[in-house]
Amino acid sequence: MKIVVAPDSFKGSITARDLCAAIRKGILAVRPDAQVVELPLADGGEGTMESLVYATGGVTQKVRVHDPLGRPITAAYGVLGDEKTVVIEMAQASGLPLLAWAERNPWRTTSFGTGELLLHALDAGYRRFIIGLGGSATNDGGAGMMQALGIRLYDQKGELLPAGASGGALEQLGSLDPSGLDARLQECSFIVASDVTNPLCGPSGASAVFGPQKGATPEMVVQLDRALMRYGDILFAVLGVDVRERPGSGAAGGMGAAWMAFLQAEFKPGIELVMEATGFAEHVRDADLVVTGEGRLDAQTLSGKAIAGVCALAQKHRVPTVALCGGMELTGAQMDQLGLTAAFPIVPKPCGIEEAMENAAQWATERTEQIMRLLSIRQAGR
Repeated sequence: MKIVVAPDSFKGSITARDLCAAIRKGILAVRPDAQVVELPLADGGEGTMESLVYATGGVTQKVRVHDPLGRPITAAYGVLGDEKTVVIEMAQASGLPLLAWAERNPWRTTSFGTGELLLHALDAGYRRFIIGLGGSATNDGGAGMMQALGIRLYDQKGELLPAGASGGALEQLGSLDPSGLDARLQECSFIVASDVTNPLCGPSGASAVFGPQKGATPEMVVQLDRALMRYGDILFAVLGVDVRERPGSGAAGGMGAAWMAFLQAEFKPGIELVMEATGFAEHVRDADLVVTGEGRLDAQTLSGKAIAGVCALAQKHRVPTVALCGGMELTGAQMDQLGLTAAFPIVPKPCGIEEAMENAAQWATERTEQIMRLLSIRQAGR
């Protein structure tokens, strides 16, 4: 019996890799003869680098960079098993988890550290990149990252803006000079993993939709949106590229706009990119069962999350798919729409969120064991 185990992480609780191990343990407790293929997944946000590195037999490279508030930290990028492709996860250097709750302030935060990660990889000789946009603490339109890569920003008086431009600094932006952009970037290919379709500016833009979760007040949202509009105006004037209303340009606090305007990156849905890199389609073709999972199954699961991608490919090959989750809100009709055979919350009893998060691995193993016992009854009845 071949079983493909392909979950996303339960955010803040258990990584996709650890969840794979927990599910594998439950499978082998009932079917020690089963062939278990572990493919930890991610949708382009946090965990993307780890999933891709693990699935391809790659390595991680630690680097000293600056966090969203300009403090020195150690971050990492991944080198895939082909030894040619680098995965840079924005959250590693410019992510919300790097900040205390009281430090969240997109007026002050910068994506400069993400640019430093990219520079290190360039120095190491890499020219093929996968970029994960997710979990960002910034609203700077990628301007900080581009400063690290050689772009010069000037205020409305013509004075050079300091390195590490923040969302608030863009309010002073008067012009930019791209002539200093690292020439090695022209030798590179970039694929951006992102499911976000929001534009840079406006009521559905980066500031309005994502600013509040990064600490922006209602007044700050208005200011940040105005600053990004100025940034978009200048990008159009200097580069001839209009990203102000382009779908996806608002991803990661407007970081999507920088990848579009300066680096001509190709954008792909995160889960499709990760599944392609891990060889999911090849593994599922002759599988008997797929076990997937994510923290919560709800209406959002239907639109581009990891489980939606897993179910689509599994259904194509007529392989049943079972999901584990922390919370279950899908109706039977929604599960049919998704192509999901069955879903099971792992929480066995009423409990607080902290207890649930602490016991996720054990409960995932126990729930998987019960699923396998049920499947054994079916097989015994043949």
